[in-house]
Amino acid sequence: MMKILKYMLIFIPISIVGEFLHFSPTVMFILAALSIVPLAGLMGAGTEEISFYTSPKIGGFLNATFGNATELIISIFALKEGLFDVVKASIAGSVIGNVLLVLGASMLAGGIKHKTQKFNKKVSEVSSSMLLFSVIGLSVPALFTHTLNSELLNTKYEGLSVAVALIMFIIYILSLFFSFYTHKDIYSSDLEEEGEEAKWSLKKALAVLVLATIAIAIESEFLVGAIEPMTESLGLSTFFVGIILVPIIGNAAEHSTAIVMAIKNKMDVAVEIAIGSSLQIVLFVAPVLIFISLLFKPMSIIFNEFELAALIVSVFIANRVANDGESNWLEGVQLISVYLIIAICFFMI
Repeated sequence: MMKILKYMLIFIPISIVGEFLHFSPTVMFILAALSIVPLAGLMGAGTEEISFYTSPKIGGFLNATFGNATELIISIFALKEGLFDVVKASIAGSVIGNVLLVLGASMLAGGIKHKTQKFNKKVSEVSSSMLLFSVIGLSVPALFTHTLNSELLNTKYEGLSVAVALIMFIIYILSLFFSFYTHKDIYSSDLEEEGEEAKWSLKKALAVLVLATIAIAIESEFLVGAIEPMTESLGLSTFFVGIILVPIIGNAAEHSTAIVMAIKNKMDVAVEIAIGSSLQIVLFVAPVLIFISLLFKPMSIIFNEFELAALIVSVFIANRVANDGESNWLEGVQLISVYLIIAICFFMI
């Protein structure tokens, strides 16, 4: 996989040249997207190499955190430009994409080769239940504002959003304490090393991580700058870009890893990538973006009605599928089908 991604690095200098020569917004969006995908892969590879020099638990935490770093960087630039709809849609889209598209594709690919696959039921129950409660908590402010008479509400929701973000962030810290200390035995089987050794030195891994992060920041600025003119010229909605395109671009490398792990019959890893990444988006990335928005223009955490419905339905379905500790290709097809239906609806906006 990394061999293919290395060839895609050619799009980085092309996108830089395109920025100076003022290529059309659509072309710049495509070039930036094609540049971010291999950079995200390099960031993931660097993080994985660093994990060999730490404990397995710390390594797993670093992989999960930097797995969402690309999307976080893109969202920060979108915040700076005031594209709040894109940022909120990307938060919802990341969760929906992970629990439907990534988990579904993993179950489909793994199920075709291995018929029925098993994974750690206890870990999936803890993760999927935490995700369900987190999304419900994230949905409460939206339900609150959408159901009450607007005359009874303060027109500004910054205080509510910051309060909810703070609670979510505290839950995230407590979930780390739960998995690292009080209930680490549940995760012990998933955190054992398989005898693999680092291919890079620690200095090289750190250098790759730093350089990839800087390059992603540059390409993210190109990408975000092209969103509005590109959507206008193609007749797309910012919701579609935020909920479908941005999450796929930011997490493409991580998504491919989950599918490869499923094909290798390592369904535990694939499920944890899909559900664990979604959990971190809700409990870590979303609150951090709310806090960062205070430096520019405060962003509310209120989702529109369809984003809300898509989020809740996606998590309920994934929760149901993942709780039995087994998967097959038909369950994968079902998850992908729901994702396609949601994507088509957003495309029609």
